[in-house]
Amino acid sequence: MYNNYFFVGVAGTGMSAIAQYLSGKGKRVSGSDRLFSKTEKGETQIQLERAGIECFFQDGSGITSDTEAVIVSTAIEESNVEYQKALSLNIPIIKRSKLLAEISDSVKTIAVGGTSGKSTTTAMIFHILEKCGKEPSLITGAGLATIQKQGLIGNAWNGKGEWLVIESDESDGSIVNYNPQIALLLNVERDHKEESELLELFSTFKSHTKQAFIVNSNYAITMGLSQNDSFNFGTEGNPGVKGSDFTQDGFKIRFKVNGLPCSLNAIGRHNMENALAAIAAAIQTGVRIEDAVKAIEDFSGIYRRASLVKGDDSRHIYVVDDFAHNPSEVASAIKACQNIASKVIAYFQPHGFGPLRFMHQELAEMTADTLRPADIFVIGDVYYAGGTVNRDISPSVVSDYILSQGKQCIFGGDKAACKSAIIENMTPQDCVVLVMGARDPKLSDYAQEIANVITNY
Repeated sequence: MYNNYFFVGVAGTGMSAIAQYLSGKGKRVSGSDRLFSKTEKGETQIQLERAGIECFFQDGSGITSDTEAVIVSTAIEESNVEYQKALSLNIPIIKRSKLLAEISDSVKTIAVGGTSGKSTTTAMIFHILEKCGKEPSLITGAGLATIQKQGLIGNAWNGKGEWLVIESDESDGSIVNYNPQIALLLNVERDHKEESELLELFSTFKSHTKQAFIVNSNYAITMGLSQNDSFNFGTEGNPGVKGSDFTQDGFKIRFKVNGLPCSLNAIGRHNMENALAAIAAAIQTGVRIEDAVKAIEDFSGIYRRASLVKGDDSRHIYVVDDFAHNPSEVASAIKACQNIASKVIAYFQPHGFGPLRFMHQELAEMTADTLRPADIFVIGDVYYAGGTVNRDISPSVVSDYILSQGKQCIFGGDKAACKSAIIENMTPQDCVVLVMGARDPKLSDYAQEIANVITNY
């Protein structure tokens, strides 16, 4: 480990979490981001500086001969000015995932893996351990509301206890670098990689786990990697932590955990599964199931995971903001909102041309199967973050298929046009507008814009 780190793209969720963690450990940390301005500080820059991280415009000025290591993500290309400056100064260039693996090797780690639900489950585990006196640390991909209230980004925390809870990523293959005491496999679905590739990665992930490998008992594909039934979670079979009697009433879900009643301020059956996974992990640290169930009940959620932006209870109109970006997440988010109102207008912004090319068929099929006659799916232009990428696919391939299945769908184009389409199709009552997508830092602002119009509809 080094004492002086520079992060290229420090405002990214994965990068900022590690940067804050290291700063909290007394390391000297600085970084740059293309979103930073030389004239005006944005909220993320202010939060990073509040955490002791010096921020620079992305022009190479922050890297000096005193810098001991430059940290990059897979999104940083070798042509980047700071990548080149690090090379010219012979400063080691380290991938974010490798650094996280080194950190996790130095402490007792709980690593959460799977195609969907990682951020929420990681946050839930941290919350349970914190409430039960374990004083854990955290490195994850989304901000916890409880930490954000302290003026921080919310995706990192330095606790005094022995446990570190991390979100482990399979999209770039880096999940095989971790050697956790406890590991969770939430699900396996075609996203970024084919299922066969994912199974190979998760098999290695399992082989590196020292204490307990916990899987979702609901799916044959995950059960094929099960280590011990008593570790597992789910609603099917006989897992160690079993959920039953699920109901949703508005923005609250209720269920039983091994017969114990539990309620959460959340939506969707998938959040019951996330909670079961978190409870199963907590038990492996020595927390009693009764204490874990009680602790999770006041979990207040994370950034852009089924977040209620604004609502009007008298007219039953709501705007929900969600990070859903793969087919199963999109379908789950829509289903959760269908339990709230008789009409859902679901806006989705594809988070890249590569992901859209890879998943467009599943996205179209799963969305068409999920939509009710009254629901409308509005798909917008692909979010382009720069760099070299093949832009030879259009979101119309998704909308054309959904329309061919007799369901309502609009390819709206840019955000302004999509906003107009949403407003035009609103009903004066009993309607949820769901905003979905990843990577775009302005999606939450967009959801708020829609909410400001709709709640005055």
